[in-house]
Amino acid sequence: MYPACGTTAVVLERQREFSMPRSREITVVVRTVMFIGTILLSWCVMIETHEIGHIVGGWLCGASLRDWQLWPWQLPYSFFDPDPKPLITLWAGPVLGSIVPLAIALVFRNEWIWLIANFCLLANGLYLALAWLAGGSSLDTQRLLAEGAWPISIVGFCLVTILPAYIGIRANIIYLFSQSIPGMSNDRVEESQV
Repeated sequence: MYPACGTTAVVLERQREFSMPRSREITVVVRTVMFIGTILLSWCVMIETHEIGHIVGGWLCGASLRDWQLWPWQLPYSFFDPDPKPLITLWAGPVLGSIVPLAIALVFRNEWIWLIANFCLLANGLYLALAWLAGGSSLDTQRLLAEGAWPISIVGFCLVTILPAYIGIRANIIYLFSQSIPGMSNDRVEESQV
């Protein structure tokens, strides 16, 4: 048993001997690297779930897949010919691209996974909104409108995805940057505390 007056000093000395130096700066760097990695992963998840959503939608409607590309470092695409129900094929991309990551986040209930899900939700909504403004004929929004989608349905999808996703991402970032990383302390042990 340690003497009562020296117990705190002995424990702190042992912690110093067996642990790496930890500081707020290291914690911020580690957290920032984790965040950037998660955003890159989020981009890949969003691109893949969105495009696979088109493929699944086309397959469920009896469309014939003629050409596709799913590499995340290129712009993924899928072309169907014939496509008996192009509205379903087109809507399946952003809908499944939003719902699948959200379902995974609901199952695992982890803040990092929620960040990915909210990113996918935001990106799918922003994609339809920005594609509408850009006006490119090969983009989903223009194709949806050309196939007879109601403009209000696109606006509704954008509102239902963009606003909650922005709030969710903001909350995720605040939470993730305010929590301590396991094995690391957010504060330095001051010499005066020893």
